[in-house]
Amino acid sequence: MSRIPKQPPLDGILVIDKPSGKTSHDVVESVRQLAGFRGIGHLGTLDPQATGVLVLALGRATRLARFYAERRKRYTCAVRFGFETDTYDADGEALGPDAAPALNADELAAYVARFVGKIQQTPPAYSAKKIRGRPAHELARKNKPVKLEPVEVEVFEFRLTGLEGSVARFVVECGAGTYIRSLAHELGKLQGSGAHLAEITRTAVGEFTLDQAVSLGDLALHARAGRLLERVIPLEKLLTDLPRATILPVIEKRVRHGAKFNLTLAQIQPGQTNVAQNAPAQLDAGDWKPARLRVFSQQGQLIAIAEPVVPRTYQPVVVLEAAP
Repeated sequence: MSRIPKQPPLDGILVIDKPSGKTSHDVVESVRQLAGFRGIGHLGTLDPQATGVLVLALGRATRLARFYAERRKRYTCAVRFGFETDTYDADGEALGPDAAPALNADELAAYVARFVGKIQQTPPAYSAKKIRGRPAHELARKNKPVKLEPVEVEVFEFRLTGLEGSVARFVVECGAGTYIRSLAHELGKLQGSGAHLAEITRTAVGEFTLDQAVSLGDLALHARAGRLLERVIPLEKLLTDLPRATILPVIEKRVRHGAKFNLTLAQIQPGQTNVAQNAPAQLDAGDWKPARLRVFSQQGQLIAIAEPVVPRTYQPVVVLEAAP
């Protein structure tokens, strides 16, 4: 077996094209082995059945995870009409015979329009939602009662793109916490014959798209060649929608100790609002957020994320350790 060269500590974002059949944790563990260190997490899970964009934060980038929590997500999916399953997807047990419905495109388009906007959604029983500290799916698999309360989620786009017999294909753009499985389940109730999620691919998480993603197989080849760093988006290229400021060494000392600091308007450069093709037109969902700022050293290293406390005075809310 060829030996994977020792990799240096990596800081940044890695966009993985997750294969079907692996959990998000499986993917994280695979990348930990390839990278040779454990400081790796993800910015939102995918179900084992799902494929597509799984965003991993490596090293110091894990400190930035909170700023991605409200990023919008995009999916393509296939919904199979005719019967429900207990998990709301194709991995579950059918809850009745196949009704083999004849689908009407205009009717489906009218139904999906009802889900666009802020809606109340009940998560699936087979999900990671916690009930008294335990994931709901653990209780469901033991046939114990699972009672989950509806939560407010936001759907920005839910569009029919094709019909193939009893299978309808859709594009969905939504905010964090939205279960596409639940959308499929509720859509089946409206249509009358029941439905479940047959396929799903996440095509974007905010600015990170499937076009940027690498398969685990290709990532392993990069690792064996000592080129893993080529696939990592560095810290300095993250959160580019936020404005930035480059500070003098005397101010850098204050920032690294978490102290407030002052800036002139001339020091602040606007963020870049251009997003990648196939990414959501607006990156974030949710309510207004503070006017956060990326803070750079004279050497061009990202050292902190700060928020204003009064005009032109900022407070660091995340300070990144100096690179080794």
